[in-house]
Amino acid sequence: MTTPSKPPQPDPRLHNEDLAPAPERTWGTYSIFALWMSDTHAISNYAFAASLFVLGLPAWEVFLALLAGISVVHWLMNRMGHAGHRTGVPYPVLARASWGVRGANIPALLRAVMAVAWYGIQTWLASTAVVLLTLQLAPGLDAYHHNSVLGLSTLGWVAFLVMWGLQAVLLTRGMEFIRKVQDFATGPVVWLVVLALAVYLVVRSGGDISLTRSLTGLSGASQVQQSLIAASLTVATFLTLVLNYADFARFTPDHRSYRRGNLIGLPVNFTAFAVVAVLVTAGTISVFGEAIYDPVKVIQRIDNPVVTVIGSLAFILATIGINVVANFVSPAYDFANLAPKYLDFKRGGLITAVLAILVMPWKLYSSALVIQYFLGALGAFLGPLVAILLVDYHLIRRGRIDVDALFSADRDGAYFYRGGYNPKAVIAFLPAAAVAAVLALVPAFDALAPFSWIFGMGVSGALYALVSRRGRVTCGAGPLPQDIIASQVSRAARGEDGAEGRTAPAGEPVAAEGS
Repeated sequence: MTTPSKPPQPDPRLHNEDLAPAPERTWGTYSIFALWMSDTHAISNYAFAASLFVLGLPAWEVFLALLAGISVVHWLMNRMGHAGHRTGVPYPVLARASWGVRGANIPALLRAVMAVAWYGIQTWLASTAVVLLTLQLAPGLDAYHHNSVLGLSTLGWVAFLVMWGLQAVLLTRGMEFIRKVQDFATGPVVWLVVLALAVYLVVRSGGDISLTRSLTGLSGASQVQQSLIAASLTVATFLTLVLNYADFARFTPDHRSYRRGNLIGLPVNFTAFAVVAVLVTAGTISVFGEAIYDPVKVIQRIDNPVVTVIGSLAFILATIGINVVANFVSPAYDFANLAPKYLDFKRGGLITAVLAILVMPWKLYSSALVIQYFLGALGAFLGPLVAILLVDYHLIRRGRIDVDALFSADRDGAYFYRGGYNPKAVIAFLPAAAVAAVLALVPAFDALAPFSWIFGMGVSGALYALVSRRGRVTCGAGPLPQDIIASQVSRAARGEDGAEGRTAPAGEPVAAEGS
């Protein structure tokens, strides 16, 4: 009998329990579906679908354009989910394979900066609904809503800090608590409210709603152009979550869970939500005489205190949901990746929350120029980052990842490269990001701006595949492995002494070929 050997200890500069391969996998099909409900049931997504209808696209073209865009997102999510599920690690750790164990902080911090800015903005937007709700219930507090302290009224500050505190309590309870909240609260509640609005307006309008008429008489050529832009912008909006989808897929017990959850939550649920948004908007034309594509304003126009209170609470919950999914989980892991010895998921989340106050999001959001050039430039980086990770995992390595080496700072380690940085990733990223940023921000390229992510992904993916072609030959061109990659780091985190000289218990992950 062979004496069990002690598993190799991961480098504390690269490892903590939150960054280690997921020890428990409890995110089934419904949890992934609920994740997408939390993200897609945002006021911004509702307004986007409604605005396309108001712009002049017939309802059926709105659905077709959004379905085309979300189908591309669905394909990308399944590719990224494969990597997250098999490795069991969050995005900044997975990125070490392509960027190096230290270089992974580059894409992680770019993603974190964008998430912090939007986390603050979404928190502030939710706080404005809290102000409206407060004034509905206690009109006497209106006196505290007309002064200004750093750009916010006293009531505005109280509402913002209340939302900030509620989210901080929720978000620092960990990923399992987040799963339970989103499963039963954020997504389903918004669906109920929006469906109720649709039924109310359809009944009030007497069914006088056309799904084939263009409100503005938009020409056929213009309709095609706007449809292509809508499909492209749908993909661009979801690239943030494509990039860090491993943060969630790592908790799925099998491939079927994230694939089914993605299918129901993206093409099916997203398109259905768009259908309801357009129905509500069309209903406002018949009932109120104008197109209203902000659901909060629709609720206000109904002028019923009970409806106002219930609707406001629902959309506050919706904002919390999208903030959790899109703007909190990622930077919490990204900041933890900077110094794993000192920062875990909760501390990384607290850094996110504190920075969200310091950026004064109400000032950031009030300036269209800042939004365009700051967040627009960062958005141009997402396509190249997504392409590098997907090309590395699917094309170059064919899924052969050494998970233990992701936590090793050994100079001979598989992902140490040159001083912990992979120059090939930098070579692929910089020109692609430059091209995408120019197309997104320079006025002369306005016609191409909605498609900048395509150029960014294409350039970076092609460059990375070109400079990494030798690695592809080494890994071979066999089929992509499906089984979860076994990890000594994972076993050490569970308190197991070793893997040699024992039979793996039933159900334990099996090492993927070549890993």
